[in-house]
Amino acid sequence: MPVTRPASRLFGRIPWPEARYLSSIMRSETTGGFLMLGAAVLALVLANVASGSYASLSETTFGPSALHLDLDLAHWAADGLLAIFFLVVGLELKRELIVGSLRKPAAAALPIVAAVCGMIGPILVFTVINVVGDGDMRGWAVPTATDIAFALAVLAVIGSRLPAALRAFLLTLAVVDDLLAITIIAVAFTSGLELLPLAGAVAILVVYYLMQRRDVGAWWIYVPMGVVAWALTHESGIHATVVGVAFGLLTRAHHREGEHEAPAERVEHQIRPYSAVICVPIYAFFAAGVAVSGEALRETFTEPLALGVTLGLVLGKGVGIVLGTFLAAKFSRAQLSDRLAWSDILGLGLLAGIGFTVSLLIGELAFRGEEELIDMVKMAVLIGSVLSALLAMVVLGARNRAYRLIDEEESRDSNGDGIPDVYQEEAQTETPQDARSKVSDPDSGT
Repeated sequence: MPVTRPASRLFGRIPWPEARYLSSIMRSETTGGFLMLGAAVLALVLANVASGSYASLSETTFGPSALHLDLDLAHWAADGLLAIFFLVVGLELKRELIVGSLRKPAAAALPIVAAVCGMIGPILVFTVINVVGDGDMRGWAVPTATDIAFALAVLAVIGSRLPAALRAFLLTLAVVDDLLAITIIAVAFTSGLELLPLAGAVAILVVYYLMQRRDVGAWWIYVPMGVVAWALTHESGIHATVVGVAFGLLTRAHHREGEHEAPAERVEHQIRPYSAVICVPIYAFFAAGVAVSGEALRETFTEPLALGVTLGLVLGKGVGIVLGTFLAAKFSRAQLSDRLAWSDILGLGLLAGIGFTVSLLIGELAFRGEEELIDMVKMAVLIGSVLSALLAMVVLGARNRAYRLIDEEESRDSNGDGIPDVYQEEAQTETPQDARSKVSDPDSGT
């Protein structure tokens, strides 16, 4: 008689090393999210109370004009500081691909499918609204991105103790989302491509890859290489943030014998705090300043361009991620963990509708030089992100009691050795067959 294998589970308990790594990331990103929120609020206040001073500061220009780098502060923030943000994204993605949740196709399928559906959903919503309303289709990519730092700040505000498996899923989803967003930026918003500077940037990346293969650890060489590659990429016509992801993906993530951290982990730990608490908040300050008026608010809900962005974030993201997760579960014949409900996935989908940083960047690229349309898009992104955050707070807040019970179980440490009891119990009772099955069983993580 054939043996029926138990149905696999979605969002089961993740391994202890992943849970510990996840906690360190969450602390940094949550702090960055609060700082970014504060910077955005400050920008809104200045743009409406001291608009002249705010505009003058944003338009302050410096840099070598001979290299076409005489940029204003707003562009330095978007092109320069966000390159560091995307370097962290690239490092994080490399780690996920090599040693994290994306290293096995079976485990990677869920966040990838959810992320793809979470980008298709907003595009469809935006397209329908703007086709019917004869709107401006150039903004189709604006509502596709998720801002993980802002999302984590919302979780902190509502005091949600989201289970580790759901936090890991949200983080992985955001990493894949960022990769798709930077692909859109590289492909859809590149104009007047200059091949010679691009060839120079590619050559530097090749040299960097070879140096990584030979374990060269000279940061004093890598930093000038990164700056020159960034300048060449900027000159080539490709948005300069793309080079940050490229460097991250080319950084070695495999551990050598006797190595405590691989270069990708080490550099990520060193740079992430600066990205989270300096780079992204400064960009938010220069990007979020928009005049708030009754007319601007009216346009957000009546103009097809603004309405498409707003509803793309609020509805498209949430529905797309829930549908993608459901399809992944259906085709893999997996069942949701007994401790969770589909409303949890809806809450995550709504949380992913907070599309602040990259959405603002795409809006600026899509309507470069058209300040009126850029301001309309900014207002739509802000309204859409706030509505998504409020809805997520309602849905996830209703489940806080269940999350608290799961968190207490996962964090209980009776002997005070720093490792929760539940992980020690699993290690003591685990058989070799159990260990092998964890590789392919979604219940061992996302």
